[in-house]
Amino acid sequence: MRQALIVWGGWEGHEPEAGARAVKAMLEEEGFAVRVENTTAVFADPAIAELSLIVPIYTMSKIAKDEVANLTRAVENGVGLGGYHGGMGDAFRESPEYQFMCGGQWVAHPGNIIDYHVNVTRRDDPIMQGIEDFPYRSEQYYMHVDPSNEVLATTTFSGEHAPWIDGVVMPVVWKRRHGKGRVFYSSLGHAASEFQVPQMRTILRRGLAWAAR
Repeated sequence: MRQALIVWGGWEGHEPEAGARAVKAMLEEEGFAVRVENTTAVFADPAIAELSLIVPIYTMSKIAKDEVANLTRAVENGVGLGGYHGGMGDAFRESPEYQFMCGGQWVAHPGNIIDYHVNVTRRDDPIMQGIEDFPYRSEQYYMHVDPSNEVLATTTFSGEHAPWIDGVVMPVVWKRRHGKGRVFYSSLGHAASEFQVPQMRTILRRGLAWAAR
């Protein structure tokens, strides 16, 4: 049985504990044995090198040097990494090693909670199969992203809330490699209630399953 670790904490505005419960249920439905922790100290445990998948749900906060070194080494050696929104894409702002692994970092969400569209760019990818472009209401993440990401979906900024980014096309969902490990990210999911949106839930579930070895 594949083993997954969920680590939640950080800024409470992203409802990390509720998100961890939702992801745990999702992974158990996929046949994973799931362990849940709420401290970054677990990242320093050498045993994480034997896992199939690690899911950080830990907005902002700090990570110790030994913790991030062990985490990135585990992924480089084949452990999968996957996550969503600020729980993965706005975690550990002071750690470039972590951001390099994830393939991106949140920098803004102009207008805060707004209506926007998600455009599927890789309908041939199994993660996006059967999913068409869809409207979404949440924070529209503006991110600094790695050009080596394999982008599966994007969003286009209207410029209504920040005129200088009018027309900017921004990745929303991507996958990548970090060493031998697979890395998956979706910027959807500001609140735990968004797990009720079929597209958000399906994309995340498939993406985590893809990332896991």
